[in-house]
Amino acid sequence: MSQTRAPSKDAYTQILEAIDVGVYKPGDRLVESELAERLGMSRTPIREALQRLETQSLLERDGRSLIVATLDHNQMAELYVVRRELEGLAARLAARHATEEEVEVLRGMVRDDNALVGDPVALSRANRRFHKQIHLASHNRYLVQQLDLVHRTMALMATTSLAAQGRGEIAQEEHAGIVSAISARDEDAADKALRDHISIAFMTRLKQDADARD
Repeated sequence: MSQTRAPSKDAYTQILEAIDVGVYKPGDRLVESELAERLGMSRTPIREALQRLETQSLLERDGRSLIVATLDHNQMAELYVVRRELEGLAARLAARHATEEEVEVLRGMVRDDNALVGDPVALSRANRRFHKQIHLASHNRYLVQQLDLVHRTMALMATTSLAAQGRGEIAQEEHAGIVSAISARDEDAADKALRDHISIAFMTRLKQDADARD
């Protein structure tokens, strides 16, 4: 009896994940032939994936080359404004629509993620999973799609705000407050808690950038 093999990830997904985990960082050049060899694919799907990533502004032109895009200060600020609004809406809808099972999963994530506070990279991955779970708990597919695009663009930031001194512990406390509001079905409190969480993350990142310029 033959076994069904799980389909391999397409070129777009693999390149996107490589950007997300920092294999390719802002400013790095992506070469079709090198990617084809690395991923074991022909150049056609690689070319199509690069075109798609360029359309989404995750890659940009540098002469004839494509490089991983870099966000300037204004772009970062605009991204955080959009993220705050959409994340707040997701929390509001999660408070309205999330099942008890989904709420319990969120509680479990907060408990488990507390153990990662000393590891900013692992905590950053866990943070993305936590926010994605809230997006799904909103039960609004169009909102999830928009937030997916926002979070893909967040990968263009070379560092995580969770690396700032003390930010991990505080972020975890904020996550607990968000889940508490969702569990209580308090839409206004859930919306505010998540908006405040994003605002604090933005302020932390601005301070990181200012310190880096010193």
